[in-house]
Amino acid sequence: MSERHISQHFETVAIHAGNTADPLTGAVVPPIYQVSTYKQDGVGGLRGGYEYSRSANPTRTALEENLAALEGGRRGLAFASGLAAEDCLLRTLLSPGDHVVIPNDAYGGTFRLFAKVVSRWGVEWSVADTSDPAAVRAAITPRTKAVWVETPSNPLLGITDIAALSHVAREAGAKLVVDNTFASPYLQQPLALGADVVVHSLTKYMGGHSDVVGGALVVADQALGEELAYHQNAMGAVAGPMDAWLVLRGIKTLAVRMDRHSENATKVAEMLTRHARVTRVLYPGLPEHPGHETAAKQMRSFGGMVSFQVEGGEEAAVEVCNRAKVFTLGESLGGVESLIEHPGRMTHASVAGSLLEVPADLVRLSVGIENVDDLLEDLKQALG
Repeated sequence: MSERHISQHFETVAIHAGNTADPLTGAVVPPIYQVSTYKQDGVGGLRGGYEYSRSANPTRTALEENLAALEGGRRGLAFASGLAAEDCLLRTLLSPGDHVVIPNDAYGGTFRLFAKVVSRWGVEWSVADTSDPAAVRAAITPRTKAVWVETPSNPLLGITDIAALSHVAREAGAKLVVDNTFASPYLQQPLALGADVVVHSLTKYMGGHSDVVGGALVVADQALGEELAYHQNAMGAVAGPMDAWLVLRGIKTLAVRMDRHSENATKVAEMLTRHARVTRVLYPGLPEHPGHETAAKQMRSFGGMVSFQVEGGEEAAVEVCNRAKVFTLGESLGGVESLIEHPGRMTHASVAGSLLEVPADLVRLSVGIENVDDLLEDLKQALG
């Protein structure tokens, strides 16, 4: 629907890639093609390659072209959710008997997919600290087909050196998969650092308004992109046209939102480091964060996610969440509004008792774009 690269500048690409004016009406945003099937010009005579909206839909095409341009990839694919994207990727890359290295700090839904779903059809996995290339190398087996990374990670905000791990994965003949949800392509572009596949929950920063659920894959290799597209169609968990349109709308303001998220989060993290009830602050923008130098090297800025631990243990952490007023108690992240949650009881309950279990006294913040003084005062009163 458009040329993929209209500019070298991210802000311009975000607004224009995939967003060609409608040829019929001149509409400056892609229409919502709320349609299931398309009239063919004779048997096999498809108009623009469209026959059935599971296989392709013009609104989804616009989003997929936009995603590929933002991540610097050859092919982008949009799905009904982030986990749908992950499922398609795993079933495309893996066969029974294959092995995957996963991080010791990963989203609970990703862990559940590996531990409870993928393992049932014979795929094995092992856990490694992906911030340590030697640990990843030690976890790799002759059957390893993929190394899975989140950076920054969820919820402990760990940082992985993508370029370093790309060499480790390549030596083993494995694909490096990077979940770029926390950073977004505005702050970090894993394909340029050597990753093979980028994963997104479009629900988060890409959509940005807590009004859509979606997922994406972007790949550097055209052949892998075609293989993924085959499985996307065969499995069917595609993004609907309204969802694709909402994500496209959100992406247009991604750059300005991420700047504000990062600015606010930095001030929140700095305040928390000075608070008497906070025992530890996890934010890659802080100089004392163990991954700070790596994050500074591979990210434009440090993002809007902050986690911290409080004195008094689990019940104290839960009470902080319950006392917040401007921060909304809720799961998910990346919207314009600030959210607060207790990972151990909420987003990461599925990892309880595993190697990925999170600290019970941990609170996770998705710092929004409100006035930062209001956010700071709300956290101070919540902490007491």
